[in-house]
Amino acid sequence: MGFETLMGDEAIALGALHAGLSAAFAYPGTPSTEIMEYYQDHAAREGDIVAQWCANEKTAYESALGASYAGRRVMVSMKHVGLNVAADPFVNSALVKIKGGLVVVVADDPGMHSSQDEQDSRALAEFARVPCFEPSDQQEAYDMTRKAFEVSERHSCPVLVRITTRLAHSRAVVELGSRLPQNPVQKAADRWGWTLMPHSARGLWRDLLAKYELLRAEAEAEAVIEAGSSEVGVITTGLAREYYLENAGEMAAKPTWLHIGRYPMPYAKIRELCGRVKKVIVIEEGNPLVERNLRGILERGPAIEGKESGAIPLTGELTPDNIRPALGLPPRAGQACRDIVPAKRPPQLCQGCPHIDSYAFLKEALAGYPQRSVNSDIGCYTLGAMAPYDAIETVVEMGASVGMARGAAAAGLTPAVAVVGDSTFYHSGLPNLIDAVSHKTNMTLLVLDNDTTGMTGAQPTIIPGKRLKDIAVACGVDPAHIHVVDAHKKDHAANVEIMKRELAYEGVSVVIAVRACIEALKKARKA
Repeated sequence: MGFETLMGDEAIALGALHAGLSAAFAYPGTPSTEIMEYYQDHAAREGDIVAQWCANEKTAYESALGASYAGRRVMVSMKHVGLNVAADPFVNSALVKIKGGLVVVVADDPGMHSSQDEQDSRALAEFARVPCFEPSDQQEAYDMTRKAFEVSERHSCPVLVRITTRLAHSRAVVELGSRLPQNPVQKAADRWGWTLMPHSARGLWRDLLAKYELLRAEAEAEAVIEAGSSEVGVITTGLAREYYLENAGEMAAKPTWLHIGRYPMPYAKIRELCGRVKKVIVIEEGNPLVERNLRGILERGPAIEGKESGAIPLTGELTPDNIRPALGLPPRAGQACRDIVPAKRPPQLCQGCPHIDSYAFLKEALAGYPQRSVNSDIGCYTLGAMAPYDAIETVVEMGASVGMARGAAAAGLTPAVAVVGDSTFYHSGLPNLIDAVSHKTNMTLLVLDNDTTGMTGAQPTIIPGKRLKDIAVACGVDPAHIHVVDAHKKDHAANVEIMKRELAYEGVSVVIAVRACIEALKKARKA
């Protein structure tokens, strides 16, 4: 007990630890990475919890399910696009009779600071009928995480805690509670509550629908309407509360206000607020989820303004400034800056990054192939799409490079190349390589093996890179067309020749470019 200054990620991690956490599983992804790093630091010191990085978010979620089945309290954490990877176990786990509390922390990234989209995880929680908590500050991040475990066990369901980048990475003082003991190992007694065969799943689905209404009733009981003007009502969710409160004192009349911090949405409280006012402003981070639901909740009622109406920006992060027009407030005065043009600093690979040398030999080998297809993936090496490298042509999602190269080859582009990092290959590139071998695809896979998950802070890869060649052989790639090369300038000419030969080969070939990430080396030396 006491006080600590914590990032939002750390507040969540500590909240779970104090709730009696026994195990945590994750795949690194900004802005959620620091949760597992907190646990691994703790586990190294105390040795009283399991804290493991996994091959991908799906395997992390399934590991968490196993720990819950054993009766333990467990957390699985990921970024928003990671929930897409874990969607299969996530949606189905809503039906099983959760034993040990299972909390899923998903960090959304509005504004796309380090992501390829602005996906809102609340929509997936609603789709799966999984209850969701959305803290508005670090204290709530700590408190709601503790409560999420209690709700999970009381209702035998997973609980999602949704945060966003600003909350994940900003700090505040948090008042701590006492640490609860861990649950004993005691596996679930109801086998059919965990066996989703049609005859049992039908009953579990009916149970889930009834359970969801009980969860909505709890949300209703917690939601409080703060009385104010009959002209304007405001509904806030999560971190948007802080942006509203920063502006509310300047409004001519205090609005009637409802804050939503947990889902399912409190329909009755929403209807009550809308019945009191002539206009409702909805301020929420991410998609206009609440705003869209209002139009279905209300038979008739006040005008509704928010992201759908254009009163609040539909893309990017919310700020105290960009919600002011919706609240009827003028822009805030600021200090004028004249004759200052900020220097443009596009993201670049680190000086000395091994990917620079890998892209150099790949580009030279590809010269003279106008119908080539060069598909890459999510990681530091994504920056190979930018000048001065201009080495890759597509980036979509984790593991897509291998599948897209396979599809491009099938469609007639040649040579078809996939460029993937070692960690991303293990995450979701491996099944696509198996497909490529099975169908004798004419493509070349270039694995950039820097022996770490570099973009998210140099976490260790799930399997050492020295085993990559053996894995490619086990997948069925001809050993004569698997090459391990040193990604270094001194070997440039030799690497170009190897790459040229494999681009000309009609079948699946694999080139593994090996050289350690310089940031990982710095981190290792510091440690």
